[in-house]
Amino acid sequence: MANKNLFQTIAGKLLPKTDAVNEARGQAYAFTPKHQLAQYAATGCLNTTFYADADEQLAKVIELCQTIEPEFIAKTAIYARQRGFMKDMPALLCAILAVRDVKLLEAIFPRVIDNGKMLRNFVQILRSGVVGRKSLGSAPKRLIREWFDARDDEAIFKASIGAAPSFADIVKMIHPKPTNKSREALFGYFIGRDINADELPALVKQYENFKQGDRLEMPNVPFQMLTSLDLSKAEWTQIARTAPWQMTRMNLNTFVRHDVFGQPGLPELIANRLRDEQAIKKARVFPYQLMTAYTNASNDVPMIVREALQDAMEIAISNVPTIDGKVYVFPDVSGSMQSSVTGYRKGATSKVRCIDVAALVAAAILRKNPNAEVIPFSDDVVPCRLNPRDSVMTNAQKLANLPSGGTNCSAPLAELNKRKANGDLIVYVSDNESWIDTDYYGRFGGSATKTMLEWAKFKSRNTNARLVCIDIQPNATSQAKERVDVMNIGGFSDQVFEVIAEFAAGRLNAEHWIGVIENVTV
Repeated sequence: MANKNLFQTIAGKLLPKTDAVNEARGQAYAFTPKHQLAQYAATGCLNTTFYADADEQLAKVIELCQTIEPEFIAKTAIYARQRGFMKDMPALLCAILAVRDVKLLEAIFPRVIDNGKMLRNFVQILRSGVVGRKSLGSAPKRLIREWFDARDDEAIFKASIGAAPSFADIVKMIHPKPTNKSREALFGYFIGRDINADELPALVKQYENFKQGDRLEMPNVPFQMLTSLDLSKAEWTQIARTAPWQMTRMNLNTFVRHDVFGQPGLPELIANRLRDEQAIKKARVFPYQLMTAYTNASNDVPMIVREALQDAMEIAISNVPTIDGKVYVFPDVSGSMQSSVTGYRKGATSKVRCIDVAALVAAAILRKNPNAEVIPFSDDVVPCRLNPRDSVMTNAQKLANLPSGGTNCSAPLAELNKRKANGDLIVYVSDNESWIDTDYYGRFGGSATKTMLEWAKFKSRNTNARLVCIDIQPNATSQAKERVDVMNIGGFSDQVFEVIAEFAAGRLNAEHWIGVIENVTV
């Protein structure tokens, strides 16, 4: 009889050896520089995470961009903004291009710097000096002036929320040349210059009159411009009637406090808005934001509205693939996954944890693939029975409430091998900071990771199986080496589901996720 231990040893030697140490000091595989940049761009919010602070993330991205061609930087900025729905990292990449390749910045600027928040981020980053310059420079100033020229007065006024820098600061920096009296008055209004109020855009005049007590008509401005005012129930009701989708999602409890839902027809109107497919797509909502709204909604939010959030979730996860064959999902419920998914920022830390996102992804895949099996893990596999007939919200909450521990990424694969299980697709959702299952703690190069060893065993029974590792934190390493049957992807927008579907169907090129970014047209 053949010596099974001998053949396992030989198989292990043929696997790729580790070439890095992760943030938890465990063996790992380093991503290529392009993959690292994509990972940071799709998951990084320039805030402090469990393993790295904001300054370290910033320094790493700037360092990576010194070694990567500007065209890929531009494509990554577009991908991270348009498909990953990120804000800080795409603005940072644009600021880097302002120094490295102005022509490419000009080509992508309108697609990445697409609203007032993004414009303020871009200016703030450039003026900070972190990318090597503190002045805007002639080309960025021209692009910002063109940004204003491409919008009407009303759109500019509505986009003017926020400070550090404010629109007043930006106007003073770029010295725009108004083409009409209305635009001249608007810019003067921003910077506090004496102006002829009669020449202001109609919306600005209406807003100022409203502030002074003319409450006959509610101005159609972002709610942030109104909430500091002493508003009546009728005025809050009017805000609720006309609120955009994201504002509605974020202020359900506020509407309760102001008795908005007590008005006839309002619960139905808001429910219909929340489940509107086009509005959901236009809002570029992260699926986890819907779970947060649902979880935080008080019992006084009408049931029809809370049910609409579940309907919205079904729409938001429509990109989840239905896979032919057996699917396993491994959500990481370890201690590090208890940290905020967007990192820590004083006064603005998201309540959504990494584990919440991992749980949501697992529950969403189970929803579209009822025969899938979800195997949570920390130190080892964590027992959990889910009903695929339950809602995504219900199953996600069950997973997010499981006990946590250390990180052992190989544990669920080892469990499948112990069972001699068969399967076609395995999906990890983790921060990939495995350390319990490493043989050479704090060293690398000695062997493959335990995850790759267990994957090799699984592949010996399931030759066509594929492995997807979703990383929801800005990391530079993985437990599974990228190859034809292994894909590493970062992010938490519904675009992740789309890429998984393409990979599972064998329609991606050899570069997998990086190939998707490379195919972006500048």
